Amino acid sequence: MKIKDITQKLFRDNIMALFRSNNSHKLHPAEVAEVFKNLPVDSIIGAFNSFSYDNQMQIFPYLDPIIQKRLVLSMPPVNASALLNAISLDDRVAFYSTLKDTERGELLELLTPDNKKATFDILGYPKQSVARLINNQFATLKKEMSIAEANEYLRRHQPDTETANVIYVVDEQGKLIEDIPVRRLVLNEPTKKIEDIMDKFCVKLNINDSKEDAIQKFKEYDRVVLPVTNEDDILMGVVTIDDVLDADEQRNTREMQKFGGMESLDYPYVKTPFFSLVKKRAGWLIILFLSEMLTATAMGYFDKEISKAVVLALFVPLIISSGGNCGSQAATLIIRAMAVKELSIRDWWYVMRREISSGITLGIILGAIGFLRITTWQQLHWYDYGPHWILLASTIFFSLIGIVMWGTLSGSMIPMVLKSFKLDPAASSAPFVATLVDVTGLIIYFTIAAIILKGTYL
Repeated sequence: MKIKDITQKLFRDNIMALFRSNNSHKLHPAEVAEVFKNLPVDSIIGAFNSFSYDNQMQIFPYLDPIIQKRLVLSMPPVNASALLNAISLDDRVAFYSTLKDTERGELLELLTPDNKKATFDILGYPKQSVARLINNQFATLKKEMSIAEANEYLRRHQPDTETANVIYVVDEQGKLIEDIPVRRLVLNEPTKKIEDIMDKFCVKLNINDSKEDAIQKFKEYDRVVLPVTNEDDILMGVVTIDDVLDADEQRNTREMQKFGGMESLDYPYVKTPFFSLVKKRAGWLIILFLSEMLTATAMGYFDKEISKAVVLALFVPLIISSGGNCGSQAATLIIRAMAVKELSIRDWWYVMRREISSGITLGIILGAIGFLRITTWQQLHWYDYGPHWILLASTIFFSLIGIVMWGTLSGSMIPMVLKSFKLDPAASSAPFVATLVDVTGLIIYFTIAAIILKGTYL
């Protein structure tokens, strides 16, 4: 046996020992999955298959989707079927959601008829719907039960799952009436009826709600689990906080990637194939490159002005970068404010007024610095801008006011316009806003220069 294989086997055996141990150093399944990330795929498969069935079921939901698929495909069909049928519905849906259509069809055949139907039904909902997070492991009670009867019923029929902290009261048709924390069953007299400890307040999600709606409700009501109903108020399942946190992280990751000027990745960066990564990045880069070519077109339109006053070209990078930076700042602020529900499309006039004022103020600050820079260099004889240097400094001053104001206005309004057309505001990424302001900023700059410097430099 090679040294590398021996090392991997010892490492694998140590992990297995820690996971199975009864002492305080026992690893959580999530920690085992984290350790697996540092192992070759063959070693992961060998280590995973060495665990008991119960341990495999605990570890599997925490693994990366690519590793999950490799594991399932490496197993005998009987073992793969047992594993996929044993995990919770939300974890099963998350696994099948990452598969291609052909793979999904083949692996659905490994499920029991009931699990296959439940999984297939959930996969029919949009990817961003709350249905994709639903867990069908929940406990229900009738309001006519006494607490003693309810406790006995739960002991007999409710398995120990992550959703068992909250019990749901339903009527004969399965319609949701109330949610009751387990603590109320423990802290109240056993002779009391369930309806006596109901507070008549139940926060719930609709199965057609988006994941963003779920994230917002969990934050607003500080819940760890929420029930999900259909249009007829029939209890369909529950959504837990851990799944919502995962969805929130995925959403933030997608928005960050889009805001950087690229398509969002389907897998983590380190798991994304090279050519897939290039493809995700190339699209936006080509669009932005072609858009930046308009900058050369704009400068070509003002070539006479530049040839007469070459000094104007010295400040082009300063001018366009200031506008682009301010536009990117505004876009970041507005996109985030809309994401956390601080702003909506109806607030566009408030945002416009605020950003115009901000743009003018920031423009005056930057313009004053630009004016001071030209004045200092001229007075200290570090550079000679000619006899009309004061007009040149004024051009820079007023150009920065106009360009910065336009940058902040563009950066704040473009996300709201996209949102009104039901497009992702994150698509108005910083590079896109910066490119737009680059082109329009040149027009503003040379137009102001043509007015102020007419009869002097021009």
